Amino acid sequence: MEEKEARRILETYADMILRISYSYLRHTYDAEDICQNVILKYLSSHQRFDNREHEKAWMIRTTINACKDLRKSAFFRNTIGLDALPERAVPEEPVSVLTEELKKLPANYRISIHLFYYEGYTIKEIAQILGKRETVVANYLSRGRKRLKDSLSKDSRFLLKEGEVYE
Repeated sequence: MEEKEARRILETYADMILRISYSYLRHTYDAEDICQNVILKYLSSHQRFDNREHEKAWMIRTTINACKDLRKSAFFRNTIGLDALPERAVPEEPVSVLTEELKKLPANYRISIHLFYYEGYTIKEIAQILGKRETVVANYLSRGRKRLKDSLSKDSRFLLKEGEVYE
């Protein structure tokens, strides 16, 4: 594979792979490892696809499988995160309340919401990617949205005062 093609793959899919793997694993360093592994797997497999959508679906499916494999591994189960170690405090990055609430959702809800809203997939496409029925994915989205709405409505920053209208 030539360098130009490798750069295209990296520029096109690295961010998406990082976001999906981070939403599964919740650790940046693990997400970076998964991203590297998925891209190397693609480059070494010499796969050819009919179109870019098929290629993107392969990347997503391979990323999800790699995340599941890592979560099942003894290394992942028997290690503690760096954040569990008592060390000097590091200034926290400003994080969106929505992002924090998304992290609290179960994996199926989180991945479905990510693919639907951030990657622009339809329910039918998400069902194919996840190997689930369309009704199951629709339920994941509905329940995930409800949980987000409930948790965000408890946050005083999102409460509307009487007479206010959300725009």
